[in-house]
Amino acid sequence: MKRTADENPSKGFIIDMDGVINKGKQLIPGAKNFVEKLKNGSHKFLFLTNNSYYTPSELKTRMARIGIDVEDDHFYTSSMATVSFLNYQKENASAYVIGGNGLLTELTKAGIKITNEKPDYVIVGETEQYDYIKIVEAVHLIREGAKFIATNPDITGPTERGPVPACGALVAPIEKVTRVTPYFIGKPNPAMMYWARKKLGLHSADCFMIGDRMDTDIIGGLESGMTCCLVLSGVTSLKMADKFPYLPDYIFNNVGEIDPDTILSRRQRVMQ
Repeated sequence: MKRTADENPSKGFIIDMDGVINKGKQLIPGAKNFVEKLKNGSHKFLFLTNNSYYTPSELKTRMARIGIDVEDDHFYTSSMATVSFLNYQKENASAYVIGGNGLLTELTKAGIKITNEKPDYVIVGETEQYDYIKIVEAVHLIREGAKFIATNPDITGPTERGPVPACGALVAPIEKVTRVTPYFIGKPNPAMMYWARKKLGLHSADCFMIGDRMDTDIIGGLESGMTCCLVLSGVTSLKMADKFPYLPDYIFNNVGEIDPDTILSRRQRVMQ
């Protein structure tokens, strides 16, 4: 029997970047072919990153350098999710910000006032401009009533020389002094997944989360009701994955093994 359009819904792919598409400046085998299949099949897709430092335009340029040609609107960052959160929580919000260009650009574009005069929020993201004076100011503002949020909980970020402090590490001194734990926006927070799939305009049951980390990508996708694909080209090995109390729907050696045209979502598997 022929299925109706509702029985054959569009599929969306939300894809982690480092460890899935690339490792630093090196493209992971099969990644370019996978992205071309997404484009040729007219599938909806987003590259999802916890890194708040870069703008979508900068990410587009960085990806183009390693052979992946996509438009700005195919990227969704923790900075963008932070703006979505603020818009959801409070109109005309103001914030004191410790963060890079990606975060500042998204906040400014959304009309969020950047200030140290009684801000509603203190926001921390990845930055190269991190000093004692800013830490002290953030501590004072939180003690004076500003709410504390951070773009993501990642303790480290990858570089060619090895791991470096990321957002989760930058909030540590502020958290220890104020004894206030920030609300982390990025993965594995299901809120980030919700806003990403909303950008795609699809139901979570029709979305795939593809990542290399069980503790961020896979659990975030699972808690959002998405079909989860673990790739073994990054952080997580098969042995490591087996130790978690939850499982992905699929496991692949790399993203090149995924055929976006034939892979079945949770909704499609139930319908079979």
